[in-house]
Amino acid sequence: MEQYKKEFIEFMVDCNVLKFGDFVTKSGRKTPFFVNTGFYRTGAQLVKLGEYYARAIKDKYGLDFDILFGPAYKGIPLSVAATMGISSLFGADIKYCSNRKEIKDHGDKGILLGSPIEDGDKVIIIEDVTTAGTSINETLPIIRAQGNVDVLGLVVSVDRMERGQGEKSALDEIKEKYGIETTAIVTMAEVVEHLYNKEYKGRIVIDDTLKKAIDGYYEQYGVK
Repeated sequence: MEQYKKEFIEFMVDCNVLKFGDFVTKSGRKTPFFVNTGFYRTGAQLVKLGEYYARAIKDKYGLDFDILFGPAYKGIPLSVAATMGISSLFGADIKYCSNRKEIKDHGDKGILLGSPIEDGDKVIIIEDVTTAGTSINETLPIIRAQGNVDVLGLVVSVDRMERGQGEKSALDEIKEKYGIETTAIVTMAEVVEHLYNKEYKGRIVIDDTLKKAIDGYYEQYGVK
């Protein structure tokens, strides 16, 4: 596993973004782990987060694209932070764009904020976590309505590695349905590999009991 992935896993723990316990996902699944990027709350955290996304994007897609699109609302700061990370780490000047939930009818009118999307643009979508692909269903039509654009793919922070609406993973379903590549900074398998029965800052984050709960979750909701 690359060093930046290990550092990102620890960063999520430090920021209280990656939590373990008893939670319920939007799809109603009871889960022993939860990822909430809303807990990135400081400038220093967003700088680091943007750089982790930047590395994952470069590893998967390179830097030959024009726009990083972050769906409202959580995708807005992610797109800004990641484009800044790409600039600082790799010197590439990528534009950011997001959508509004409601179209403005005055001033800077329209559904988009940030850079406009134009014919020929290569676009990558950035999100926090995808479990069912609901956001992509809403986002892709907005992007493609702007012109003849090439949507290269989707990047998320954590691949939960569970089934979407069928038997395949949510990210694989998106790839198959929309013909776009998908990637994540880390997968839950990498999270478990890095944290299971290893001491981090004086404690074991994933012990045998929690590992058993995670394994049980994947027996029920994991990809077959």
